[in-house]
Amino acid sequence: MQKLNRKNYKEFRIYPEKILQFGEGNFLRAFVDWQVQILNEKTDFNGSVVIVQPRGSGKIERLNRQDGLFTLYLQGIRDGYPVNEHMVIDSINRGINLFNDYQAFKELSEKKELRFIISNTTEAGIAYDPTDKLTDQPQKSFPGKLTAFLFHRFKAFSGDPKRGCIIIPCELIEYNGTILKELVLKYAQNWNLGSEFINWIEQANTFCSSLVDRIVPGFPSDTYSEKTEVLGYQDELMVVGEQYHLWVIEGPESIKHELPFDGTGLNTLIVKDLSPFRTRKVRILNGAHTAMTPIAYLSGLEIVEDAVSDKEVGSFIRELIIEEIIPTLEGNTADHENYAEEVLTRFANPFIRHYLMSISLNSTSKFITRNLPTLIEYIEKTNVLPPRMVFALSCLIYFYRGKRGEENISLQDQTETLEFFKTTWEMYENKKIDLNMLAEKVLSEKKIWEMNLNTISNLKDTVTKHLSLIEQFGVRNALIELSLTSIHK
Repeated sequence: MQKLNRKNYKEFRIYPEKILQFGEGNFLRAFVDWQVQILNEKTDFNGSVVIVQPRGSGKIERLNRQDGLFTLYLQGIRDGYPVNEHMVIDSINRGINLFNDYQAFKELSEKKELRFIISNTTEAGIAYDPTDKLTDQPQKSFPGKLTAFLFHRFKAFSGDPKRGCIIIPCELIEYNGTILKELVLKYAQNWNLGSEFINWIEQANTFCSSLVDRIVPGFPSDTYSEKTEVLGYQDELMVVGEQYHLWVIEGPESIKHELPFDGTGLNTLIVKDLSPFRTRKVRILNGAHTAMTPIAYLSGLEIVEDAVSDKEVGSFIRELIIEEIIPTLEGNTADHENYAEEVLTRFANPFIRHYLMSISLNSTSKFITRNLPTLIEYIEKTNVLPPRMVFALSCLIYFYRGKRGEENISLQDQTETLEFFKTTWEMYENKKIDLNMLAEKVLSEKKIWEMNLNTISNLKDTVTKHLSLIEQFGVRNALIELSLTSIHK
């Protein structure tokens, strides 16, 4: 069977390279690159994407083997009806392997038509690495790579203010655009790149914070053979996403002329303040995802749809959102509850097998961003611990033991984080510490939580109690024992 590439797919189009994209993963391809295709089809945008990888190189090589083409399946409920549709996306022109061809990366910075830079390097990606140097090819951190790229562009165009870029990070951290700009300026300062470059960054470039919302399970490994038969070609980069999408970009009104989303039917908004959109989405949708993952997985479940449909786990998720997350949000409660119902419907999408393990990547940093604010603000409002969120934290700690019964869990997080949990749980298993001491040690680790969680009254004792119940009876029975689900009792 033939493979998807430009030789075999004759309907592809080539556009000027207007967008540099840091991130070759499923989400950006099913979200941003799909929207670029819609812009090309319905407006005069006339631009393509060049992708570089934050880490590794395997997917860049696969991307280039397919000439940037991939098949996107959008499946879910639209206007109350189930919709299952697919299309070939041709908005990606090529990928650059930064480790093998850094020169191509520098040459891209010299293209006049380049205007936009988009990224999604996970919450842990927007960070400063003091070991990065301008002479590295490439730098270790994403902000380091971006600073080097912008400096090359600045020099190539002799500081021309018309050759700045609009930079739109999609990482799920608050004020992602502002923080990224601060890190670029920090690198510029520490690398002694000069006041003229710093002024060019400030005046010629626009850093936009943004919020993204689409569930993208990724490569359909369980239905790939079936889909391949229907399509009639092989596609190593096939990706599945839901129908729903929302992109909120915080930036000046002028961006609307360069990104002509109006009239395309895309649910993409350019606004002055995205804070209300972001808080609701991160706390409810992403927060529920992160909270449910260890609970559902340790209860023997594999996908999100099964988790929300499960008697105990499904009740837990709903009550966590309604009784603990929404009460911490400002604004109209009814609006938040309507959004929550929409989220739960999306979680139950019958077309999408969203694997819990795919959500578990960097769960500790996700908990800090998505769930810890709810825990702290709930205490501030009620003077008591939020029982379900604390149980979710306890399950996360147990999840990082790396075992589900006799089965090893393939944990994915920062090396230091994984080593800390491995060592700590081994100390417990070797009877060097008990669960109370384990809870205290884990909660005090500022490198993981960015604060000493033992300062929260009663948290350590409650987590210890939860860990003891989980150790004795398992997560599902612990849920029942703690009466954390009520709908089906």
